[in-house]
Amino acid sequence: MTNPRIPYQMSSARASIAPPSGKPLIVHMVVNVEHWRFDHAMPRKIITAPHGAESVPDIPNYSWAEYGMRSGMPRILDLFKSRGIPASTSINAGVIEAYPACADAMLKAGWEFVGHGMHQKSMQSEDNEGALIQSALDVLEKFTGKKTRGWLSPGLKETAATPDILKDLGLEYVFDWVVDDLPTWMTTEHGPLLSMPYNLEVNDSIVYAVEKHATGEMYDRFTNTVAAFEKEFVQNPRVLAIGLHPHLIAVPHRIGYLEKMIDDLQARDDVIFMTGSQIMDWYVEASA
Repeated sequence: MTNPRIPYQMSSARASIAPPSGKPLIVHMVVNVEHWRFDHAMPRKIITAPHGAESVPDIPNYSWAEYGMRSGMPRILDLFKSRGIPASTSINAGVIEAYPACADAMLKAGWEFVGHGMHQKSMQSEDNEGALIQSALDVLEKFTGKKTRGWLSPGLKETAATPDILKDLGLEYVFDWVVDDLPTWMTTEHGPLLSMPYNLEVNDSIVYAVEKHATGEMYDRFTNTVAAFEKEFVQNPRVLAIGLHPHLIAVPHRIGYLEKMIDDLQARDDVIFMTGSQIMDWYVEASA
């Protein structure tokens, strides 16, 4: 079976579009802010249980994530504020109640809030996916005072019906289908939905939690990715979506590499930082 949502096309065959403000390297900082519930099994683990005897509560792995909410988030917030760059947060709606000071800080910083479920749990295990998505959207809209436009499924896991549900509930773009370095249109039962780039290879969860690389690996991948994109600017702009988690990139021995990435980008004259909605609005206009 071929891709049921996005017709196949080689990136080299795509029509050329004008980059935003003449800047072909579009950088999207996406901070995943999650609610790992204390009384549930953890979504991911840094420490395995002795003798394989898993239990709840899982104190070390819960604390691993909560360290990010307590100590990592202030580092990211301060860094982005000092550099004057915009960001999107893919946020579990449960964060607003569980970590209200963090939610308030992101709102005050002007970050775009992107739906990311209610808690950090795959939607594939939900009995009523539509109701869960709607509940999360209701919480976000009440808190931000704005309609939520984008969605990133927890773990990027969808059901076969997820894009149809997202479009039906009024969402405009989704990160889960990581098939291109530019936005692409998806088909749904209710009309087109935009698939937004989300670079899995330059994502701290993949680099550090899944593949368990050394500290400098994220920076090395970032540098090599930008070098490859540079060769392709003659054809089209490229979106570099840098996925971040406060318990991974914002620990003391890694935060300096995030600073270096941002400093390298801000030293260039071909870079523009944008949020998800800004990228969508540019793409819709540029490709019309």
